[in-house]
Parts: sequence; C-alpha cells; structure tokens
Amino acid sequence: MPLAARMRPRTLEEVRGQREVLRPGSPLRRLIEGHRGSAGPLSAILWGPPGTGKTTLAHLVATATDRTFVQLSAVTAGVKDVRAVMDQARRERDLYGRQTVLFLDEIHRFSKAQQDALLPGVENRLVVLVAATTENPSFSIIAPLLSRSVLVRLQPLDEDDLAALLREALADDRGLAGQFTLEDDAQAHIVRIAGGDARRALTTLEAAAGVALDAVAAGSDAETSGEPVAITLAAAEQAVDQAAVRYDRAGDQHYDVASAFIKSMRGSDVDAALHYLARQLEAGEDPRFIARRIVIAASEDVGMGDPTALQTAVAAMHAVAQIGMPEARIVLAQAVVHNSLAPKSNAAYGGINAAIADIRAGRGGPVPPHLRGTGYAGATRLGHGEGYRYTHDEPAGVGPQQYLPDDLLEADVDYYRPTGRGWEERLGARWRELRAIIRGRRG
Repeated sequence: MPLAARMRPRTLEEVRGQREVLRPGSPLRRLIEGHRGSAGPLSAILWGPPGTGKTTLAHLVATATDRTFVQLSAVTAGVKDVRAVMDQARRERDLYGRQTVLFLDEIHRFSKAQQDALLPGVENRLVVLVAATTENPSFSIIAPLLSRSVLVRLQPLDEDDLAALLREALADDRGLAGQFTLEDDAQAHIVRIAGGDARRALTTLEAAAGVALDAVAAGSDAETSGEPVAITLAAAEQAVDQAAVRYDRAGDQHYDVASAFIKSMRGSDVDAALHYLARQLEAGEDPRFIARRIVIAASEDVGMGDPTALQTAVAAMHAVAQIGMPEARIVLAQAVVHNSLAPKSNAAYGGINAAIADIRAGRGGPVPPHLRGTGYAGATRLGHGEGYRYTHDEPAGVGPQQYLPDDLLEADVDYYRPTGRGWEERLGARWRELRAIIRGRRG
C-alpha cells in the first residue's frame, strides 16, 4: 500500500491537526467515540481541502463499537447504490442491532435527486452519514441534508504537524521503519510544497525515498553498511520535479528578496519585479504581506506620478484577502506591473517626512487665530475665526490667506515639491499658481 495509506491514523491520538473539531465534547469526537442515546450520533459533513483527514476521520467513526462501515464514492455511485446501502443498513439494524456508517466521498458530485435519496435514512438515523467534500456545502449540498447534519470544517495542517507526520513516517514500522533519514532542508522543502496536505507530504516523502535509494549504487558501502539512507534536498527536488526556493521567511532571504522586489518596482524593471514576486510566492510567502508592500510602494514611489497606481494596489490587497492563492498571483502581478510601469514621484513621501522633521525640531507655532475652532462657547470672545475667508466665496475658489503658523510662513516652507513626471507634471503649474495666491498676503 502507498505510504499515505499505511500511515493512516488508527486512533484519535494519532490524528495530526484538527484540534478544534476534535476537542472533547465536539460533535465529531462524540461520533468517533460512539456516543449513543438522545444526544447522538449525528451525521456529519466533512468540508476541507485534500489531505486534511476526511477519509481518516470517517474510518475512525466506523471503529466505534458495533458499527458496520460502508464506503461509496459519488463519482461512481448512484441512487441504486444508495438504496442498496439503506436496505443493508435496515437488515444490520433489525437482525444484529448494528448501526451502519455510510462514508460518501465527494458528495458534491451527487445531483439533487441523488442527495434526496439519502434523506430518509439520515433523518431516521438508519445510517450515520459521514460525507466528505472539498466544495462549499452551502452551494453543493441540498439544504434538507445540511439541516440534518453537523458541518465540520477541516483546516490544512500547519507546518509543525506536517513535520511531525514526516518524522513518524520515517520511524514507524508501518512507514519507512527507520531505513531512511530526512535532512532538515529536505524536510522543509517537502513541508512547504505540501501546502497543508498530509497525503501529499507522505507521497512526496515516499517518492524522495525512492530517489535516494536509486542514488545508492548497487553493492556500494552505503548500501551494505546497514546505515539509514539519507534523503537529501536534491532527492526531494527530483521526486517532485520542483526546485526548492532558497528563501527563509524569518531570515535574511526574506528581507533581501522583499527589498529587491520593492527596488525593482521603483526602478521600473517590470521583469525583475515579476521575478521577485514569483520567488516570494513559490517560497510560500504570505500573499497578504506582498500586497501590503505593493500598496506602500504605490504611494511612496509612484505617488502623484500616477494616482491610479494606489487604487490598483489597494484593490489588489482586498482581492487577495478574498480569493487567496493560487488565483491571487494574477491580481498581485497586475498591481506589480502597474507600479513598475507608472511614472515615479516621491514628492508626497518627501513632503510628509519634511513636515514631520520640522515638528520634531520644534518648529510650528500656534494655529493662526482665524483658523481656530469656533464651535464652543467663548470662542468668538477669544477672537477665534475672526477674519477667516471662506474659500467658496472667493471668485476663483481660492484666495489669499494665512494657513501656516507664523514661523513656518516666514521660513517660506514648501514641503511638497511636485516633479515634472507623469500626472504630477500637470500639477506643478497648479501648485505654483495656488501657492502664489494663498501666500500673496497674510490674513
């Protein structure tokens, strides 16, 4: 049997991950432990990505005392098969007092009529249905069946659980029985490409073990020494035909690649920017982290050179959060291309930094009296708002008036200095005109 099948957990204690849905007292745990009576057992819909333990949990449900286990696949089964299971379940109950567990894999492939055939048996608990699906049950399973079952959402295994699973498979007699060792970088590579899928992790490990064995020459000392065969990173890469990306999400590689990514967008090298985007994604970087960096670059490096770059980046950030990988790569690529090709301006970035520097240096006196708030008792008596000129009453929509504190106006500060690139080229003349009008006189 394949390694993944041999290593299938036989007890709850051997199950990796899914701690929340298997907590003591949870519906699924009670179902597995065989609780009866007025509080159970309940049929269950197991919803989760591949390799998260749906089939394993169904088999554990079947191990409860005095239960008959029947497995069907919605790919090949039909209404006739469902009815045959119901007839058999009735005989098991009436003749032997045994309950039947029906495990239906890929239930989302059943039509409405086929799902309807399950309802009578589930409703009167003739069978305990454990159905597995990778599709959202709200869209793929009929409402009457959902209402008669408990929905169990399974999550991808985390990296620690996958690493522990690999170590168990190496040592367990059902697995590789201590005949192999797995180098740390090879383990990290297998864990990363598994993407939370336990079956894929074990399948890759088995394939890598085969590659490692083939690399040991017949009759060599390595083969006859009795020492475990080392599964190297090269063997793991060859097993899945996918090179390991040299990238440490918690170390220098993380910062180096992220830095190169940002600088490539800033430097308008769209090909390099896409390269570093791909490098981060293939290394398993969180796409939300990448999206946030693109948003920052759209404002810091593009700014008013092309204001729509920020719109694209923010839209991409929200889209990535909603759709996830692998489709998120397309959205991120669009935002990266926009950032890379846009005219660059850091005038807004430089402007806020200069203003902050003045504040930290103690510059900037009191707010001019005519700009102060007037919405409280006594403000008028203090002279607040006196002499303020309402912009909308000015013929040109703007007029001469002091806005800066006295010391900054005397210093004639100009934090924002538009460039002559892109959209900002048009803003330059407008900026100079407004500045001349506003600072024409005080008050």
